[in-house]
Amino acid sequence: MTDHTRTALVTGASAGIGATFARVLAAEGLDLVLVARRKERLDDLAAELEEQHRVRCEVFSADLSDPSAPAAIMAFVAEKQLHIDVLINNAGLSGMDAFADTEWESLAGEIQVMVTAPTQLAHLVVPGMKERRWGRIINLSSLAAFAPPGESLLYTGIKSYVLNMSQALDMELKPHGVHVTALCPGFTYSEFHDVMGSREAATSLPSLLWQQPEAVVREGWGAVNAGKPVCVPGVVNKVISHAMRPVPYRAQYAMGKTFNPFKH
Repeated sequence: MTDHTRTALVTGASAGIGATFARVLAAEGLDLVLVARRKERLDDLAAELEEQHRVRCEVFSADLSDPSAPAAIMAFVAEKQLHIDVLINNAGLSGMDAFADTEWESLAGEIQVMVTAPTQLAHLVVPGMKERRWGRIINLSSLAAFAPPGESLLYTGIKSYVLNMSQALDMELKPHGVHVTALCPGFTYSEFHDVMGSREAATSLPSLLWQQPEAVVREGWGAVNAGKPVCVPGVVNKVISHAMRPVPYRAQYAMGKTFNPFKH
């Protein structure tokens, strides 16, 4: 039992995996702070969840490519007198043009959204989680984190960072009751490919490679509660991830925890 209702902060909550996380967590009785750029969608989702599950939903419109966004989000949380017990770092995007042909502002925004912002948000919520001796953080990585680099794309490198960062944080925080999981989905039905302009190429792939967001979210939520630092949802994705990496991620985690020469 806890002395307050647990609250989850979900970024990129206006659609796809983020909105699905919001629905799953609301069904479990968690209050929510929903963050995305599209406030109208967040308002609609908040009204739906409050009516269906009688939970509290606060909405904060923010563009995570803005370096000031993480601090602004947490100032809003403090203003509402909430504690963040669950952090879902879901917001993401991917450039499609050649690195040399892309304006630095766009590349910097991609790094800010998927590297700096989730890392900073984790840093901001972890002290409270440690104090309360309970916390859950899910960082959205990707099956791409296990793949060879894609020409011109920062995406595989970014998602590899998220995978490794999540495991490093889990090693440190698990003794304090805080679990961190890198959720690494493959192709998932959402608006991601529409926004990135890759829908035509994506839909040409076999249906066997695709998952519904509900399946991804439920496996990821189960994994973080079970203390699994890496979750690759779906049997096909698990096979692909193991085929692309000679050393299984569980063995890498154990090696990284045991043989770290820089650990204090």
